[in-house]
Amino acid sequence: MQLVVARIGRAHGIKGEVTVEVRTDEPELRLGPGAVLATDPPSAGPLTIATGRVHSGRLLLRFEGVHDRTGAEALRNTLLIADVDPEELPEGEDEYYDHQLIDLDVVTKDGEEVGRITEISHLPTQDLFVVERPDGTEVFVPFVEEIVAEIDLEEQRAVITPPPGLIDDRAEVASSRDEAESGDDAR
Repeated sequence: MQLVVARIGRAHGIKGEVTVEVRTDEPELRLGPGAVLATDPPSAGPLTIATGRVHSGRLLLRFEGVHDRTGAEALRNTLLIADVDPEELPEGEDEYYDHQLIDLDVVTKDGEEVGRITEISHLPTQDLFVVERPDGTEVFVPFVEEIVAEIDLEEQRAVITPPPGLIDDRAEVASSRDEAESGDDAR
C-alpha cells in the first residue's frame, strides 16, 4: 500500500536541498537517508533521500542525483510516496493511518448513524473526516479528542460527540442584541 508522506516545497540554497511539507507522523522512519520514495507525478521519481536535516524548524532533504538549485526547483510540489505494509500499525496508541479510517461508519454516542468516512483531509491545524451522509451530502468532522470519542477498528466505526450544529441544524446562536432585548423586557 502507498502513503503520501511529504510534499516537496521550494529549493533551499544552491546545493540541491528542498524544503518538505511533512505528511507523516513518523518522518524519521519514512524520510531518512536511504529511503526510496515513489512520486506523484511518477515521472519525477523514484527518489532516494541522500541527506536530511532540520533548519529553522523545517525539514530539508537532498536527493541522490539532484546537485543544484535548478534540479531541486524542478521537484517543487512533487508528492513523496512510501510503500507501507497494510498490516503495519503506527507506533502511537491513538494514531491511525488514513487507510484504517476510510470506510469506517460514523455514529454518535447515542447510536445515531451519521455516515461513512470517505476521505481524510489533512489541514495545517487539524485533520478532518469527510463523512458521506446516507442522503449523499457530506459533513466535515474535526478529528480531535473533544469530538471523536472512540475509533473501534474491530467494529469498523468511529464514535463522535458532535457539538450542536456540526452534523445537524440545531446550532444555537446567541447574540448581544437578544440579550439587550431580553434586558429591556425586564424593565
